[in-house]
Amino acid sequence: MSILFKGLRVITAKGISSPQDFLFDKGVLIKDFDSNSTSKSKVINASNMLASQGWVDLKCGLGEPGFEYKETIASLADSLVVSGFSAAVIQPNTNPAIQSKAEVEFVKNRAKNFTPDFIVQGAVTLDTLGEDLTEMLDMHMQSGVKIFGEGLKPLSNGDRFMKVNQYLQKFDGVLFDHSYDPLLSIFGQMHEGENSTKLGMKGIPSLAEYAAIQKNIEILRYTGGKVHFQTISTKESVALIRAAKSEGLHITADVSIYQLIFSDDDLTDFDPNLKVKPPFRGDSDRVAIIEGLKDGTIDALVSNHQPEDFDSKFMEFDLANFGMAGLQTFLPALVKLEKELGWGLLIQKITSGPQSIIPQDLQESWTIFDPNEVWEYNQKSNKSLAANNPWFGKELTGLVKFVIQKGQLIHVNV
Repeated sequence: MSILFKGLRVITAKGISSPQDFLFDKGVLIKDFDSNSTSKSKVINASNMLASQGWVDLKCGLGEPGFEYKETIASLADSLVVSGFSAAVIQPNTNPAIQSKAEVEFVKNRAKNFTPDFIVQGAVTLDTLGEDLTEMLDMHMQSGVKIFGEGLKPLSNGDRFMKVNQYLQKFDGVLFDHSYDPLLSIFGQMHEGENSTKLGMKGIPSLAEYAAIQKNIEILRYTGGKVHFQTISTKESVALIRAAKSEGLHITADVSIYQLIFSDDDLTDFDPNLKVKPPFRGDSDRVAIIEGLKDGTIDALVSNHQPEDFDSKFMEFDLANFGMAGLQTFLPALVKLEKELGWGLLIQKITSGPQSIIPQDLQESWTIFDPNEVWEYNQKSNKSLAANNPWFGKELTGLVKFVIQKGQLIHVNV
């Protein structure tokens, strides 16, 4: 049966269109159609809904294989659908790590049963330990992998960073890196500043991030290649990337959406749900990130979805694992940012922005959502196996209603 969406408004980089009617028929959402063909169509009043291209997440954690109790391929696929995402870059930090054709094909074969695209990031060192390089060329030739990195970990060894950049140029691959110096941030629990001093916690200095980014930019300048800096969090990092882009280096960057929602001021009650890496920074960093999003220095927003089981997260703050489950709260976070950044820019940072970074074509897809619908994020509505999010158990505003993926119209139920 065809579906007629009445009064749907579409978001593009230019803004929001006037209300229009769209027909979903034979796997395609159509704007220009014969009105006589809709007599038997199911009609949906979409006057309170907005639509855009399907969303793309460049940083998404997975548990399977090895950590299925945190997140399986099936639970992640369900979470992506209800959160509006049609594609996600999957990090290699599984057990075993996604470091050869075998692991890549395992994920791809399991994921093909679901509608979101799983874009595999291959590890660049064995077990993501930063030492022996993986067979990157084989993963590319045999399984089509073009995105490589260490996922949650930084590729902090300068020699390995240089060699990986040289290898990836053989097939126009791109290195994704969460750049920070692990020794400068060792034992750190939160942003180093006034609040960490008050709370008596070891801080993670901004220097740990921007010193690593500066080093990696210099290596890229020497080797050539493409680098995508993930989840940057400091004003200095924004400035370094802006300058490197201006001189023509092939650099892109993203930021976790929660960096725009929370700051280190929110950690006064030691909620382990707010323990993330990179940590929440200060107001001046947030201002710089906002400017970086507006002027194109930062190309994408990411969920940085890092699911954790109860025993790994809910304990003393300094013992809890880093990470936040961030998929189903992504749209409510966008709603909170809409007045400041506008729907046009926000949607661009999760559609054409990330698509320009991924070196492959994606399926045609749509996300349709109600920015004003209130719902409760709880055990019943949660599609992930993880609940490590500070908004769990709370009412949120903004709900995905439909997604169109692989020719299927999926009515989202939470």
